[in-house]
Amino acid sequence: MQDPRDLFRFEADTDLGALVPGPMLVSMGGFIDAGNTQTLLTRHLLDTAEATVVASFDVDQLLDYRGRRPMIVFEENHFASYDDPSLLLYRLTDRDGTPYYLLAGPEPDYQWERMIEAIRDVQRMLRVKLTVTTHGIPMAVPHTRPIGVTAHATDPWLIGERNPVFGRVQVPGSFAALLELRLGEAGESMVGFAVHVPHYLAQAEFHDAALTALNAIVDVTGLNLPNDALVAAANEGRVQIEAEVSGNEEVGTAVRALERQYDAFIESSDKPNLLAPSSSPIPSGDELAADFEEFLRTVGDDES
Repeated sequence: MQDPRDLFRFEADTDLGALVPGPMLVSMGGFIDAGNTQTLLTRHLLDTAEATVVASFDVDQLLDYRGRRPMIVFEENHFASYDDPSLLLYRLTDRDGTPYYLLAGPEPDYQWERMIEAIRDVQRMLRVKLTVTTHGIPMAVPHTRPIGVTAHATDPWLIGERNPVFGRVQVPGSFAALLELRLGEAGESMVGFAVHVPHYLAQAEFHDAALTALNAIVDVTGLNLPNDALVAAANEGRVQIEAEVSGNEEVGTAVRALERQYDAFIESSDKPNLLAPSSSPIPSGDELAADFEEFLRTVGDDES
């Protein structure tokens, strides 16, 4: 393996000796982020606190530019600007002045193991003791019920007693998942929260999911993170969703079917997970996708 320290550099004005230890939030995308949960949360944190760039990572060594081409602006007869990708480590403080770190940017396409070692090097220098990540996963649940969360960690004590939704499953890997695995093998602490997003809202911006993720981070880190803007956006989103549902009988029928399934699961302690069959059949995933196609398009148009 090439030297992981060649993948990052600290900013010239960063005084490592003056930096106070704090938890690190990792927001590096992945193969799925239903409801744009991670994206919304990252944007919220950067918008509501003064963020200082502490270090940057060499994305030229990590990204496949032809696989996801960055945008470049052509203006009349010349190229005017380029949206160059970046992977940055920010230092922020919560409402009490407690510091924490946020690693944000695209998920690496290459050199996952080397990048993980680079992050571990940075964490040792900053004396980071806890790493946290969040994202959204699509689930057959209604938006009218409490939002569920699947928590996972390098050590069970970090998340307490929880009833798992899933048993043993094999899923496509992500950088964040491998990071958690490797940190656990090294005896270090990392927690992840997968927020359950109604699958018919998977492509929309579902602020309730981002708010749920923020609350989970607060619980595990003790940080006093700002939430006012997310609360307001979530309230507005609920009003919009309800208006769309009430105006479409097919959508309303599908949501009520999901509500019955959810309620039956909550009332039945012997069901192994949220995907267990219920006495009242619900539409298949393909049927629900067709029913909600116009609904999602409407939500997307209104948010753009």
